[in-house]
Amino acid sequence: MFTMGTDFKYQYAESWFRQMDKLIHYVNKDGRVNALYSTPSIYTDAKFSTNEPWPLKTNDFFPYADNPNAYWTGYFTSRPALKRYVRMMSGYYLAARQLEFFIGRSKSGSTTDSLGDALALAQHHDAVTGTEKQHVANDYAKRLSIGYKKAEELVSTSLGCLSESGSNSRCSSPTTKFVQCPLLNITYCPPSEMNLSQGKSLVVLVYNSLGWKREDVLRIPVMSDSIVVHDSEGREIESQLLPIANASSHLRDRHVKAYLGTSPAASPKFWVAFPASVAPLGFSTYFISIGKRSASISSTSTLNSQGSESRNLQVGQGRLKLQYDAAGALSQYSDSKTQVEANFEQKYKYYLGQDGSGDDPQASGAYIFRPKGVVPIKTDGQVPPTILRGPILDEVHQQINPWIYQITRVYKGKDYVETEFIVGPIPVDDENGKELSTEIITSMATNKTFYTDSSGRDFIKRVRDYRSEWKIEVNQPVAGNYYPINLGIYVEDGSKELSILVDRSVGGSSIKDGQIELMLHRRLLNDDGRGVAEALDEKVCLDDQCEGLVIEGKYYLKIDPQGDGARWRRTFGQELYSPLLLAFAEKDGGNWGNSHVSSFSGMDPTYSLPENVALLTLEELEDGSVLLRLAHLYEAGEHKDLSAPASVDLKRVFPDKKIGKIIETSLSANQERAAMEKKRLKWKVAGPPPKENVVRGGPLDPSKLVVELAPMEIRTFVINFDHRLAAHPM
Repeated sequence: MFTMGTDFKYQYAESWFRQMDKLIHYVNKDGRVNALYSTPSIYTDAKFSTNEPWPLKTNDFFPYADNPNAYWTGYFTSRPALKRYVRMMSGYYLAARQLEFFIGRSKSGSTTDSLGDALALAQHHDAVTGTEKQHVANDYAKRLSIGYKKAEELVSTSLGCLSESGSNSRCSSPTTKFVQCPLLNITYCPPSEMNLSQGKSLVVLVYNSLGWKREDVLRIPVMSDSIVVHDSEGREIESQLLPIANASSHLRDRHVKAYLGTSPAASPKFWVAFPASVAPLGFSTYFISIGKRSASISSTSTLNSQGSESRNLQVGQGRLKLQYDAAGALSQYSDSKTQVEANFEQKYKYYLGQDGSGDDPQASGAYIFRPKGVVPIKTDGQVPPTILRGPILDEVHQQINPWIYQITRVYKGKDYVETEFIVGPIPVDDENGKELSTEIITSMATNKTFYTDSSGRDFIKRVRDYRSEWKIEVNQPVAGNYYPINLGIYVEDGSKELSILVDRSVGGSSIKDGQIELMLHRRLLNDDGRGVAEALDEKVCLDDQCEGLVIEGKYYLKIDPQGDGARWRRTFGQELYSPLLLAFAEKDGGNWGNSHVSSFSGMDPTYSLPENVALLTLEELEDGSVLLRLAHLYEAGEHKDLSAPASVDLKRVFPDKKIGKIIETSLSANQERAAMEKKRLKWKVAGPPPKENVVRGGPLDPSKLVVELAPMEIRTFVINFDHRLAAHPM
């Protein structure tokens, strides 16, 4: 087989095919070889017909390099804002399709199709990867934005219908108009900035797209410090006010004007944080108003090297505690429930991007990570850390340097650390491109070994400077050990596990034993010669003035006893992939409950999916059938309990509908599973047979409608409901 063409080669398609036609003609005229235009299917069938044994490949090819100093590991982080946008829209798309299913797909109104198309396009290998020209990246983002706006209309309609009493499954024009806040991450949410005087309340509807009950802490920007939060039963719930950091306000002011063309009319002064509890595939409603009894205002203090508070500072109101030393640096993690204690540090550094001026002209760029040195970033020390304490969470604010701001959060009711970072613009006035990383440093003896996820599913063992299938010589000790991280990375030492989960795809590694690092942002001044023909130098322009891109993001850290980390990585990982969807409305006096349903669940209220099962897809198709995908979250042997097979009762997932017909299909739902398995080729395997026998869930009994899932199994079904016998979900 000769692969035909590559990037850019079909710009002259007529010339290509004319020359190829001649080549095929003369080869066949010779008669010794039969040449033809082939397809992947023809090629595969030809290989299978040789009846030869083939080696079995079970791991991946990362990290890839096409030259000794050219590791394609930079694109794991390139264009971090676009990567985050794709991740946000993916979770939103999943929730929007569920809501579309609950009220019924519209034949003429808004649908999720446009967003689905934009997300599919963004999966191109030069899209979410960040390896496109800037104007092409802008086009991908524009398409996502257009798709989002159409899906946003659908979500608003769906939530309005589901929340209004008596709505049926084909509601299309509710009177309640819910508004969403896609720029909430930069503190911009117009509905929460309204005047709440004269008896008005802000209605916050919280939708949970997961198949199990979820409890989380919400944070909403508000104008007043006299805030009261009530639940759907009218009970006042505990809440906490946290002043909005100047770094967040600056990010908001500049980017709102850059994105929307107008400056915000008002500036919220606080975040109000409060706990929310939401049923599976359902929503809960909360009300924010002004009242005499206000939310707890966080106490504020500062830490400096003189020890104005104490020589060592401890934060955390619950089981999890963090300790800082007198210089304001993290020094210890402790969990009173698991009895885990660990000394650790968190630091920033940047790699200087190679400019290609040496003997080897390879530069660091959109694809390639090629550092020429590393510079540790020391905290300026001029601004001491600020500590905010309250009944729900504690925060530590640190201005690391002029272009890095960090907020570390410890929640009273949670067992992990949340770190928010605002990074940029990365300065390049010294004419050096920079690639920023954060690192967690512990004393754990990890023996060169760490684990990274494969597309958010199984975790693959990585060993520094080693590949199990071939002998490798690593010329780039940092870039040659970087891997893509979509969900998380962890290390273990026999007694405990250190796990970090991310909010977007990034590059990362364990360059030293006991250490984990994540590359958060890249700004480079040279092209790396792989086809982009532009430097990776992203900018945001406002009033004809352009600055380097600023990004806001989060990562999450937890230390567990050995063998216990998988549960958090899987469960919380699903919460990251499918964040709570927030929608807002205004209540002007009156009783919301008289005209609205304050809580809802699309499933049997006494049922939830097993902890080890995720609902990947619930979507009504154009022909009225419903696409359902269920996934087992664990690998075999990953967890002592949760790696067991699981069962899902479809009668309880769809309690108000009767399944008339259900067909199991291939993963892509383009053919029935039974037909696909009949056509599946059974290849001969070279060498010893595979050690593991792959376990699969049993056939679905159409009378019992219980789906069995084995570890790592994904099963896909197309369902037709008998609408004559179905009850309305309300």
